[in-house]
Amino acid sequence: MLRNISILAVMTLCVTSAMQAGERQLTLDECRQMALQNNKQMQIGAEKVKAAGYQKKEAFAAYLPAIDFNGGYVYNQKNLSLFDSDQLLPIKTFDLQTQSYQFSVVKNPLTGEPVKGPNGQPIPEQVAYLPKDAMTFDIHNVFFGAVTLTQPVFMGGKIVAMNKLTGYAEELAKEMHSAGAQEVIYAVDAAYWQVVSLEAKHRLATEFVALMDSLDSDVRAMVRQGVATRSDQLSVDVKLNQAQIDLTKVKNGLSLSKMALAQICGLPISDEYTVAEDLSHVIPDAEIASAYNMEDVYARRHDIRALELGEKITGQQKNVALSSMLPNVALVGAYSFSSPNVFNGFKNRVNGGFSVGVGVNIPIVHWGGNYNKYRAARSQQTVMELQLDEAKEKVELQVTQAAYKAQEALKTYNMTLTNMAKADENLRSASLGFREAVLTADDVMKAQTAWLQANSEKIDAAIEVHLCDVYLSKVLGTLATDTVNDK
Repeated sequence: MLRNISILAVMTLCVTSAMQAGERQLTLDECRQMALQNNKQMQIGAEKVKAAGYQKKEAFAAYLPAIDFNGGYVYNQKNLSLFDSDQLLPIKTFDLQTQSYQFSVVKNPLTGEPVKGPNGQPIPEQVAYLPKDAMTFDIHNVFFGAVTLTQPVFMGGKIVAMNKLTGYAEELAKEMHSAGAQEVIYAVDAAYWQVVSLEAKHRLATEFVALMDSLDSDVRAMVRQGVATRSDQLSVDVKLNQAQIDLTKVKNGLSLSKMALAQICGLPISDEYTVAEDLSHVIPDAEIASAYNMEDVYARRHDIRALELGEKITGQQKNVALSSMLPNVALVGAYSFSSPNVFNGFKNRVNGGFSVGVGVNIPIVHWGGNYNKYRAARSQQTVMELQLDEAKEKVELQVTQAAYKAQEALKTYNMTLTNMAKADENLRSASLGFREAVLTADDVMKAQTAWLQANSEKIDAAIEVHLCDVYLSKVLGTLATDTVNDK
């Protein structure tokens, strides 16, 4: 019977291999790369990194002089006139007696007294005639413009703080992008090893069905020979049907797990593929450290570095708030022009000139508004410092728990190896006893069930070792470092 089982198992494996030969085989690294490339959140994170880089360049531009042009056109309905009518202006003549200029007025030839007009003022003898048209200016169409250059000299430290802030913000975006990549990789690994587990269980279920089918054939032959009862036959049939049902469940679960992995990787869920990894490279005697240098862990953890950058950002925000209470100084240069212009009389043509100056703004009284803004920013920095300290405490606990869990998973796997060896020997002894008519079919089925359970526990334990190893790498900050950096 054992020979028949071996032949059937080999045939099953050959058929499975032949079916898989035409399918695509995916490695764990390939799945990681595809997931990173196709994940929408990773694409969003990459754009955020670009945006942060642009903001950093924008902040640096504040160091450089700003050159602007402003211009306009105005149409006026009326012209500009300095007088409402023609004007007569009295003029002075030089008086030899007084040695000064005096107004020349009309005098009565009889009395020699100045003649006064209706308004009671002396009538000038000579006047200058100023016609209204001579003092009327055409401003129907007015063009004007200016090219200005502004160079900040001292902005209260705001420009320096903004440059540092945007630099930290760019680093923060990169850290968040890397942290997102590790989350994607962790999800890929979990889905990938789930597929590996179900493929192993599918092979195990197929092999178990073959065992039950071989036992069923043997019992049928023994019933025909009268050395077994109909009850034995029915018991084996029930067990065989249950094994086939379990095989169907595992097969369906494997299909769903492959669909889930394909979705994470950005592949069509209808694609057929196999996974390249198996459970053969679990090292039973591997050692897992129980203590780690937490400073190194903090340096590798993207979330801790993100909080550290957040603390630095709030520090620069505090400096920006402080700058609102300090003087601002800037150099200003401009070339202004207009048409009409009055640089050399009033002329309807374009003319202009240069000007240079210094602008100063000194805050005096804002009723505590700017100071309260500074204090709020300082409180935000304190909040970030406390959050960073709390996060480090949680990370230390997380690392300790992950290490214990990985050690426990490895011990469990070692125990399943011992149980597996015992189950193999038990099945061999039961099969031999059944063939020699010392044991019953129920004894063989119990041995087969124990063998199935031992194999299943071994698979679960091996998968748990891999998942714990991945989780430990994640909390230590060493998960797929090269893949993330390349991305």
